[in-house]
Amino acid sequence: MQGDATPERFSTSLEIISKDSNSDGILVILSPQATTDPTKTAEKIKAFRKIRNKPLLTSWMGGTDVEKGNEILSNTGIPTFPYPDTASRIFNYMWRYSYNLKGLYETPSQANEEKGDSEAKDVIAARIDKIKQDGRTKLTAEETKNVLETYGISVALSSVVRTKKEAVTAAEKSGFPVVLKHNSEKISNKRDRSSVKLNLSSSVEVEAAFESVRQHVENKAGAEQFNGMLVQPMVNYDGFELVLGSYTDSQAGPVLLFGSGGQLVEVFRDRALALPPLNTTLARRMMEQTRIYGAMENSTFGEKVDLQKLEKLLVKFSYLVVEQRWIDRIDINPLLVRSSVNEDDTYGEFVALDARIVLHEPSLDASSLPKLAIRPYPAQYTYSCHLRNGEKVKIRPIRPEDEPGIVDFHQHLSEESIYFRYFHPVALVQRIDHDRLAQICFNDFDREMALVVENGEAMEGAKIIGVGRLTRIPGKSDAEFAILISDTYQRTGLGTELLAALLRIGKAEKITRVFAQILLENQGMQRVCEKLGFTLQADYEEQIMHASIDI
Repeated sequence: MQGDATPERFSTSLEIISKDSNSDGILVILSPQATTDPTKTAEKIKAFRKIRNKPLLTSWMGGTDVEKGNEILSNTGIPTFPYPDTASRIFNYMWRYSYNLKGLYETPSQANEEKGDSEAKDVIAARIDKIKQDGRTKLTAEETKNVLETYGISVALSSVVRTKKEAVTAAEKSGFPVVLKHNSEKISNKRDRSSVKLNLSSSVEVEAAFESVRQHVENKAGAEQFNGMLVQPMVNYDGFELVLGSYTDSQAGPVLLFGSGGQLVEVFRDRALALPPLNTTLARRMMEQTRIYGAMENSTFGEKVDLQKLEKLLVKFSYLVVEQRWIDRIDINPLLVRSSVNEDDTYGEFVALDARIVLHEPSLDASSLPKLAIRPYPAQYTYSCHLRNGEKVKIRPIRPEDEPGIVDFHQHLSEESIYFRYFHPVALVQRIDHDRLAQICFNDFDREMALVVENGEAMEGAKIIGVGRLTRIPGKSDAEFAILISDTYQRTGLGTELLAALLRIGKAEKITRVFAQILLENQGMQRVCEKLGFTLQADYEEQIMHASIDI
């Protein structure tokens, strides 16, 4: 529009744009000119305050000259800004918000496990307890290597040496060429040119490098800080250098970090943050926020990275952060990602060339450890049992990955089962809508505990045959339960088993009363409630039965 645009022309243009499927948002800009009327134009804009699925922002420029128009827009609920660049930033924030929200509700690829290896968790927890008893917070290179490799992250083999002779022996044992690094806790960056020597191909070079690094450490941190050195085989560097780590935020608790690594990590500052625990979708979203991801995805420099494997590595790392709560900080820099590996290569596609782990102070009480912002998957509520027919089933908390299984589950339910559950008919297309199922499967376990029942132990081929849900009432210690069982598994004792599991979980979660409303026609669910000690009270006017129990 030109400078002589009338309020009617603004209105007509806005009406056309609001109906255009090729636009996702609208920014109306007005600047005071001789023929413009900011106040009347704002009055015309009021009619568009509720454009469906399309945000409307405005920028009335001109200070006091447009004050009345700004007041009209603000009172109508239409956001207005003094300058268009502010409004454009708001659009960017809105896009990022929707992008992140969509990422949360995308269905992740099927997980192999509901949690990390419980044996590994206990082994590392015991080792960390011993380190705490020694009064230390910083793990040695060997201890760090053990922790990371237990969680499936390869670490370059290193030997700690204290003399030139030991360095030569270690180099000859691992095979030339080798890398020599300092082992001082006072110097955090082992990859600066003076404290690391690469590609040493002979004993003479190792001896010279040892002396050079020793002098550097003593000059920079003091002779008392010379803790020996690390000797590592020289790893093929044909790949991408990443940084992977975690730190403790005062408000959010443990936070994950991923991005470009190497010597210039602080220069490029190409990084993304996320809250643990991760699934494969959240791991990919985290990676996508970095520039190095584009390079890996597009096979820059001929290096093709297996991004799905990298996703799973990030998920494993998040397990480590979630399960080992005494860890305050982890720094892996660089994490070398390689596209091709020789058969005789020791490490594989991903190898941590340098890593550091720091614990919280041993004097800290366990109850005072920083809380996770997102509650981890409650794997402790997973168990197996037998039905009356002898069939073994598995009951576990729901996962985002269960969406396809829930779709299949709903496709085999009778109209009567749906009516008993929802009190009215619900079309299949509504029940399996992605937006609905995404929110059902992506549980906030502090507010709601949903269980699924699988007719088998194995992940492959197992089908969901039942769903139970315990929803906490906000501000109270009460919770409402709901259960839906596949028609072919009704009258097998599954309903009783599932409700009993919900009651046990409710008690563990400090819920004191569980209740539900059941249709008077639903005799089967009423009998299940009676078996478990519920009090039943009929409401013949509403045709429902009130069931409740104090736990």
